[in-house]
This record gives sequence, structure tokens and C-alpha cells, in this order.
Amino acid sequence: MNPTSLARPQHPMWGNPSLWILAGIMLALTGCGGGSGSSGSGPSASDARFHRPEPPTGPPTGSPKLTISSFTATPSVVTAGQSTELSWSVKNATTLSISPSIGTVTGTQVSVTPAQTTTYTLTASGTSGQVTATATVTVGSAPSGHYGSMTGADLGVGANLNGALPFPSDNAWNTNISQAQVDPNSANLIASIGLSTGLHPDFGSGTYNGGVIGIPYVVVSSAQAPVAISITGYPSQSDPGPFPVPANAPIEGEPVNEATGGPGGDMHVLVIDRDTNRLYEMWQSVPSNYNVAGSAWSASTAALFHLDSDNVRPTAGPDWTSADAAGLPIFPGLVRYEEASAGLIPHALRFTVSQTRKAYVPPADHYASSNTSTNLPPMGMRVRLKASYVIPSTFSPASQAILQAMKTYGMFVADNGSNWFVSGAPDSRWNDDALDSELSQVKGTDFEVVLMTGVVTP
Repeated sequence: MNPTSLARPQHPMWGNPSLWILAGIMLALTGCGGGSGSSGSGPSASDARFHRPEPPTGPPTGSPKLTISSFTATPSVVTAGQSTELSWSVKNATTLSISPSIGTVTGTQVSVTPAQTTTYTLTASGTSGQVTATATVTVGSAPSGHYGSMTGADLGVGANLNGALPFPSDNAWNTNISQAQVDPNSANLIASIGLSTGLHPDFGSGTYNGGVIGIPYVVVSSAQAPVAISITGYPSQSDPGPFPVPANAPIEGEPVNEATGGPGGDMHVLVIDRDTNRLYEMWQSVPSNYNVAGSAWSASTAALFHLDSDNVRPTAGPDWTSADAAGLPIFPGLVRYEEASAGLIPHALRFTVSQTRKAYVPPADHYASSNTSTNLPPMGMRVRLKASYVIPSTFSPASQAILQAMKTYGMFVADNGSNWFVSGAPDSRWNDDALDSELSQVKGTDFEVVLMTGVVTP
């Protein structure tokens, strides 16, 4: 018989030396106080091995960072009753809300229709706390039915129009082209003007070389006496006059209160008769006797436009020029402080490029080039700011209004000149530094050409 089969069975613990050692350690622990004040019946409260971790007082370790990358309004300038889109880019938020009046939101955008200029605040909340961002929507006055009627305009040099707009609402100058098709040759046409060249405001406050900065204008009444106009350059393409030009009508580029005829350049004179809804424009204008009532004027060209009709210049023949190389009226495309400061410019603008094509597209009626390259702009070509371009909310209200007009109504190529020079009327209230620094950030790459139809190639 196997002697081991008669051995007394042992408890597993006693037959394992390793377990003997473990048992001894446990007895030693229960028999020691481990510190003053211990009863010896269990582990001491001061023994760190038996402490439970304290609950965290701050954000959990490794919580993802909560950020708002962008919060914008597009467009940022609207008329009363017009909607705009608030859009945002947020990371690691659990809830989003917008004030005032909107509340909790989801997704990445929401449409709003503010009744007045409003600054919206986006609040993003998450496990790591809260962050906020703001976006301002400027609400301008909507055009109040003054299309094609100038009777509400004030009188004088640089006078307010008080909402009056040249031409009927369906005129090309007043047409919303934000949804129009893009011209198939847009990329080449924009490249010819300059992809990295920024916008330049060709208007402002103060003077340059003694002359006002921009193209000035004067509003008169039907009481203004007409005077003879001597046409020296293009009499066969000009309206003969007489024109109701005041003796002291401002001349573009002319030193203030001097009769020198200006330092050269285009020397435009623009006169609006508010009672008859007529616009008189001259190029290279010189008074025969400055500040003497009834004095005649001389000009290289002179044009008469009907502001109350879509038949803008009924006297013009085919391919006629005007005070502008494109045959267009100048005044309707000017940036004016009255509109920009109110937050709304409800019409197309005017700009120049250095190279144009021997062609034009309506509403233009004239060309000023011998180059036939189809990659160069014809006179009257219309560009607009791309829908993807976000107008910075940090820009001044005037700059925002100008850029919004470029999105909604676009700009016409009106003359040969420096690339991306935007025309406007002089005004002492312009902030030149803001205009220059802000508009120069908008580059040619931000624009596209609106589909051209009816291009005329002589």
C-alpha cells in the first residue's frame, strides 16, 4: 500500500509555503496600529494605502478643448425684412445657443430676419466649460419706392439723395445678380485683371494734390439756367447742350476754388436735375469763366441721361461713347457715403481695369481698345464677389456695405485705368485708413464674372 495514502489530509494553506508567508504578513498587519491613535483593529485612516481618491474639482483630465473657429453672418448687411444666414464652426460642444431670441440650435447654420441692427452671441457649452463668439447683422433702410425719381434729393454739391435711385427698379444698375450664372471664361478674365491685386477705393476724404479724392457731383433744380457747352473732342457722339451746369460745379481732380481746369486727368463734371430727372455728364471739362453765372463750358464729350426711364440715353447712336469710355453713365455707379454709412448700397458699382477688349456688352455701348483677345474684359463686363467670400464682421459698416453691394449687384467695367479701382464720390466723412486697409484685403481671386450675353464685337 502506498504510504502516502494513509497520511493525514492537510489544509491547502498549510501545505503551501508561499501561503504561509502571506498569512504571516496579514497577521502582522492586523496586529500593528500603523500610527498613533490606531485601535489596532484595522488599517489606520492615515495610511495612504487605504485612502479613496478625492473627486476631481476641475475638468476631467484629458477633456477635449472647446473651440469656436468661426461665427459669421452672410450677408452681414441686409435691408429690413431680408433674411441672412448665421453660420458657425464649433468643436467639442455638447450644446449650442444663440441670443437674442433664438435659443438652442443644432447643425452649423440658422436663418434670421432681424428687424434692426443686431449683434448675435453664440454660446457653446461642453465638458470643459463655455466659450462665446459674436456676429453683427447691420439692417439698412430699404429703398422706399424712389426708383427713377430724384425729386426727394437735396440740392448742392455732394447732396444727399434721401433714397432716390437713378432708373427704374428693373434697370440693369438695380438688378440683383447674386444668383446669375458664372461666365465660362470667368477664370481667364479675372486673371487678366489681377488675381492677387486688392480692391482700391478711388475716393475718400480730404484732398490729393489740392483736389478732392473721387468724382464729385452737384444736384440742381429746374431753376438752374442752362449754359452753352462747347464740345472739343467727340462732337458726333455727344449731346450738344445747353446743360444746366452751375458756374461753380465741382470738377474731378480740380483744386478747390481754383479755375485752373484741374491738374489733368478725366476732369468729370456730373450734374443731376432733380426736377426733370436728367443727368448731365461731361469729360475733360473746363469753365470759360469760373464762378461767373451764365458762363459757357467746354468739354471733350457731353452726355444726357434720362434717370426715369430704361431708355437711358435715347439720343445716342450705335457705339457712342459718353463721359465714360464704356458709354455708361458714371453717377449711378458711384459709392456714396450717404448709402454706405446707412449700411445699404442698392445698386451696381463702377470700376476700372488696365486692359480691355475691342468689344462691349450691354448696358455698355462703347469700347476703348484695339486688342481682340477674348481673355480680356469687354466694356460693361460685370463681376461680383463670390458667394463663398465671407465679409469680415470686423470691417467697418461702410466697407461691409460696399462689399455686400459687390455680392448682390456687382460692378461694371466702365473705363481703362488701374486694376480694381472702385469709383466713389468724395466726402469729408470717409475714413480713408479703414477703407484702404479693409478693401485691399479683398483680392481678384474673390471675384467671378457674371455670364455675358449679347457681347458686341465691332
